[in-house]
Formats: sequence, structure tokens, C-alpha cells
Amino acid sequence: MKIRSAGLAVAASALLCACVTVPSGPSVMVLPGTTKSIDQFNADSWNCRQYAAATFDGSAPAQAAANTAAASAVLGAAAGALIGSATGQAGEGAAIGAGTGLLFGSAAASNAAGWDYYDAQRQYDIAYMQCMYAKGHQIPGRRTVYTGPRSGYPPPNYPAPAYPPPNTPPPPGVPPPPR
Repeated sequence: MKIRSAGLAVAASALLCACVTVPSGPSVMVLPGTTKSIDQFNADSWNCRQYAAATFDGSAPAQAAANTAAASAVLGAAAGALIGSATGQAGEGAAIGAGTGLLFGSAAASNAAGWDYYDAQRQYDIAYMQCMYAKGHQIPGRRTVYTGPRSGYPPPNYPAPAYPPPNTPPPPGVPPPPR
């Protein structure tokens, strides 16, 4: 029974770690260059996908997930053995601790692998966009164009307004404010 439950825990860990994948393609939009045909764009896109995939090491997220799950199983077994030895059942405690550690470690590894996949996709997209831009294609984005100061604001060299000290009489020819 112990071997069967340990085997199930290892299978569950392998399934969770198998969820980490290499990006299958870019998640960004690139537009054909103004002098490029659609056939040139497709050929360049294919080459840049190959370039982006070659610059990315897809084994790192999967390896990190497997290491996290394995380390959690070892720590769980040690904790289970310590707790089990206090009750006189160190073997069963170690098996239960290893299974629990593997289960929770796999869940934590899956969460970390999701963030690793996000980072991997971002790196893949950057390499793809750089390649496509170098081949003369357009990367849509937000352009910031400086048009000068906004209307309603004084020019940069305009002096700040000066206010007279309190209780100063108004200048000649200006009636005093109503009270």
C-alpha cells in the first residue's frame, strides 16, 4: 500500500511538472514592412520563430519544477519521520510525509512553473520582435510625440505669479474688493 501511494504521488508530480511547455509561438503582433510582400513577411516570420526558439532554453522551467517537487518530497519525508518517530511509527510517518510533501511541492512547483512560463513567453516575444524589426517589419506600439507645452500653461521661462502680501492696498485706479 505504501509503494502504491508513493507511486501515485510520483505520477501526480510528473503530470504537474509536464504542464511546463516551451512557447509555441509569439504572442505579439508584428506588421509587414511597407516594402515587404506577405510572402516575405511569412518567410521572415518563420525564420524569426526559429531564431526565438533557438535563443530560449525551454528545459529550465521544467527542471525547476521537478527540483521543487523532489525537494518538497525529501523535506516532507524527513518531517514525517520526525513526527512519526515521536509516536513510534517513523516508517509510516516518513511515507505519509513524503506523499504530502510531494503533493504540496508539486502544487508549488506548478505555480512557480506558471510564472516561469510567463517569463519564457516574454523572452521569446522579445527575441521574435527584435528579429522581425531587424528584417524591416513594423512593431506596433504606443508612440509618444512631444508637441511642446500644453495650452493653458505658461512657457518655461515665464516668471511665476507673485502675490502681494496680505492687507496690501489695491493699486491706484482699482476699486477695493467688496467686504
